[in-house]
Amino acid sequence: MERVLARVPAQLLSDSGLLVRWLPVTLVSIAALYLTYRYVLSLQEAPVAFNVPIPSEVRAGWQGTAWEDARGEEKRVLEGQARGKWDEKLIMSYCPADGRVLGHGLKPETPEGIDRAVQAAKKAQVEWATTSFVERRKVLKSLLKYVLDHQDDIVTACCLDSGKTKVDASFGEILVTTEKLQWTIDHGERALAAESRPTNLLMMYKKNRVTYEPLGVVSACVSWNYPFHNFISPVISALFAGNAIVVKPSEQTAWCTAYFLEIIRGALASCGHSRDLVQSVVCLPAAADSLTSHPDIAQLTFIGSRPVAHKVCESAAKSLTPVTVELGGKDPFVVLDDARTVRELPAIASIAMRGVFQSAGQNCIGVERVIALPGAYDKLLEIVTPRIQALRLGSVLLDSGSDSPNVVTPDMGAMISPASFDRLESLIADAVRQGARLLCGGTRHAHPRHPHGHYFTPTLLADVTPSMRIAQTELFSPVFLAMRAESVPHAIAIANSTPYSLGASVFGYNTPDVSSCVSRIHAGMVAVNDFGAYYAVQLPFGGVRGSGYGRFAGEEGLRAVSNLKAICVDRWPTVMATRIPPRVDYPIYKGEGERNNGSGAWEMCKGVVETGYEVTLAGRVKGIVRLLKNM
Repeated sequence: MERVLARVPAQLLSDSGLLVRWLPVTLVSIAALYLTYRYVLSLQEAPVAFNVPIPSEVRAGWQGTAWEDARGEEKRVLEGQARGKWDEKLIMSYCPADGRVLGHGLKPETPEGIDRAVQAAKKAQVEWATTSFVERRKVLKSLLKYVLDHQDDIVTACCLDSGKTKVDASFGEILVTTEKLQWTIDHGERALAAESRPTNLLMMYKKNRVTYEPLGVVSACVSWNYPFHNFISPVISALFAGNAIVVKPSEQTAWCTAYFLEIIRGALASCGHSRDLVQSVVCLPAAADSLTSHPDIAQLTFIGSRPVAHKVCESAAKSLTPVTVELGGKDPFVVLDDARTVRELPAIASIAMRGVFQSAGQNCIGVERVIALPGAYDKLLEIVTPRIQALRLGSVLLDSGSDSPNVVTPDMGAMISPASFDRLESLIADAVRQGARLLCGGTRHAHPRHPHGHYFTPTLLADVTPSMRIAQTELFSPVFLAMRAESVPHAIAIANSTPYSLGASVFGYNTPDVSSCVSRIHAGMVAVNDFGAYYAVQLPFGGVRGSGYGRFAGEEGLRAVSNLKAICVDRWPTVMATRIPPRVDYPIYKGEGERNNGSGAWEMCKGVVETGYEVTLAGRVKGIVRLLKNM
């Protein structure tokens, strides 16, 4: 305001009435200019409506081919995949909840096909790198509009290919995707804006900044548990940062990925950009090495298991490709027992159940261990036991809305594969032998309506201790695993007793105890009185130790797929610039004589260091004197 008034003519200042009339008019004019600017910008960024073909399987009334009706080669491949064995020539897709066959299969990509995808992306990225943030926001806004307008179609595709329920898909596919799109639209440009950085005394004549530039072609190898979100999430960051991307989705959910790829490419094409910016390659491990070690891939994000991560990182090391690794977790859910927490146990139990049984427990930040203090432990078990026993399993697409009195809308869907069932049952039985109490579940479930569905009974296992194998192994399944802690330090010790350190939840209202848990639990992320909230607000996502390294989501996620370029320039280029003093100019030895034989060069260097870094004023003055004497 002082700067504004400084420009106002003196006669206006002397006439208070005129000033009172002038200021509102000026402020309104400024506001009008700003609103006009925002309006013009909004027109430039307005989303473009587009359509892509909806798969026939997604349309209402589709019944499809039942597993038992498949014939010949398809039947053989389906049976092999259900046992975890993949055919090198054909990948089949089917619904894990009810066994219906999806599509007619696809041929796994070859190393040659992967290279073609990388080269197509590389070519398209050259022009994309020159686009403005306005143009990139327009693409994301178009994507956001499509997702909001086609929630039913996207969710149905996810349910078909992964077996989950629509509620689980809404939380894990739509909600988090729209949040990431909106966050990037609102805050992405600021995250990638050039930053000024401070200088020091010796370099006070310099200006420093850091810019975030496109890397080129990046890649992401993503898991099957959230087929839409895991596929589109790295695409959002890559595109907004100016990159092209090659995504390797899981072969487990190859069918729906083809539809999701068309959605993203539809948004690009509708805004006048190349569809080749986003590539999808479905391949088996033997061919995947040609992607993870490809010399034209500038950065790689891997989401998956620890054993596979070792192979991916080994492969990426061949081309020195940096990798962001998000692995599994054994996330603790710590419940303290202060008075307010005990009163709120019913609400806490609901959050715990969502954390455990969301997507049949197939969630990297799912609740794997519920650790409760004595005042809360038994009460919590009393609340959740009947609720877990009442959970119903089924195919949300076939069972929901049925008129049959024996069919109810399922609470939980299927697991992606029965391959883990033997291990799960063995771990549970082993824990019971060591003293754990199996209150419900514990075995695979033979669904009466869907014999080819992959179901595991919702399980409640109490009195688990850290020494049991089940307390150390990531289950990725619908198992509510309860552990008793005798004190806050004991709860923290239990939480830290596994090799994993991804996410954590802490429930309590005693501030010192909560703060102690937050600071001392080993994790990349912690939610207080909530579960997974850090992901819903786009904080940096990732873990430490056995859960991986690096971060995606939020500012750190965008910067992870950017080239961080440090730039140092002269602050006053016509006045001051770097010059090499004669004493240290090559050649330092300039002939015979005391002042020419280089003996003062070392003393001058000592003076430079003392001038810049001595901790006392006297020390700096001494440095200046030494510097001047030896110039």
